[in-house]
Amino acid sequence: MSAPHQLSHVQQSFNQVLQMMLSVSDKVSDLIFSPGRPPQVELVGQLRAVKIQGLEQLTPQHTHAFAQVLLANNTANIEKLEKLGSVDLSYSVPGHSRFRVNVFKQRGTEAIVMRVIPNRIPALEDLGLPPQLRQIADLKNGIVLVTGPTGSGKSSTLAAIINLINETKYYHIVTIEDPIEFIHPHKNSTIHQRELHSDTPDFALALRAALRQAPKVILVGEMRDRETIEIAMEASETGHLVLSTLHTIDAAKTVDRIIGVFPKSEEHIVRTRLAQSFRYIVSQRLIPRADQRGRVAVVEILRSTMRTREYIEKGETAGKTLVDAMRDGEIEGMQHFDGVLEKLIRQNVITKEDGLAYATNPGNLMLQLSDMGRPAPQSAPPQSMTGGHRAPSEPPKPAPTTGARPGSMLDLIDR
Repeated sequence: MSAPHQLSHVQQSFNQVLQMMLSVSDKVSDLIFSPGRPPQVELVGQLRAVKIQGLEQLTPQHTHAFAQVLLANNTANIEKLEKLGSVDLSYSVPGHSRFRVNVFKQRGTEAIVMRVIPNRIPALEDLGLPPQLRQIADLKNGIVLVTGPTGSGKSSTLAAIINLINETKYYHIVTIEDPIEFIHPHKNSTIHQRELHSDTPDFALALRAALRQAPKVILVGEMRDRETIEIAMEASETGHLVLSTLHTIDAAKTVDRIIGVFPKSEEHIVRTRLAQSFRYIVSQRLIPRADQRGRVAVVEILRSTMRTREYIEKGETAGKTLVDAMRDGEIEGMQHFDGVLEKLIRQNVITKEDGLAYATNPGNLMLQLSDMGRPAPQSAPPQSMTGGHRAPSEPPKPAPTTGARPGSMLDLIDR
């Protein structure tokens, strides 16, 4: 059997495995392939094994074969995996699903994590996000940052904002992503999506090139380094609306992270530029619902006002913090994490225990909730915050045994 023909059959079998795993529930957020374990899905923040005949326990040969399908003889990706130990890419099962994929080395073997990308671009309402975020689509320039831990739904939020702009404005939009996740069709706007490594070598180079491509809106998948941050501020100062993400847990930490990548001697200049260029910092966390039917997005919103610009430019002091500004800025569309958590606890959307576990300042939140009594001891740690925004679902049931053609998979891999 020729190598290309063999790869084609392995790919067909692999696609069947993916479809079987997705059939467990329409709320599956991630697929995980690890040697020594069965194929697993993440469902409502918890891993569930999927029993597939012939793949009861994955071997290094299995995950290597799957990795070869995903790498698809792409020399650049293969070299990156060998050199750096991991590689990001996208993968599609035609007519079914798309995935954001990370293939990585561990203990001398390959392991794979595949994030499920919804086929439909979500709306802000679908994600349960605050309605005031719709105002972002009307901005003419500046920087909008969506922050949060991995799996908190940053990409989904940005996709919803881009989709809103696409539907309501007649703009040229350029996105720079690693990898491309949601595929945006041209609507009222014209959208060009560039993928790292296949269309451009790095974010900074693509962002600088975008300044010569006459866009109104630029989406940068992540502001990873000083050069990218500096060009993003330059773009916002020259009349572009720049959307991007950072892996920071709240607005205050986001400001600290941006300022911290520059030398101390430049702090005052950077503070001034950031204060003038930022428009929104939206930070997200996903918290288990009290009814165990999924997770709820808790969102902190910092908006550019005279007060918040002053605090960023001059630095926070006692009684003059960004949290104080958000707490007092509800009429301006702002909100802070612990204030949202208190409301959700009082509405019985989340438990008091989970709210305190995810709070920015658990002590202060405890005082605010003192009229509700002391929380009971936790019987289990809070659930992982991995996975994108998901609608509530029924409590997960044990994954069913799924029939497969074991001979086709094992025979092809062993050949």
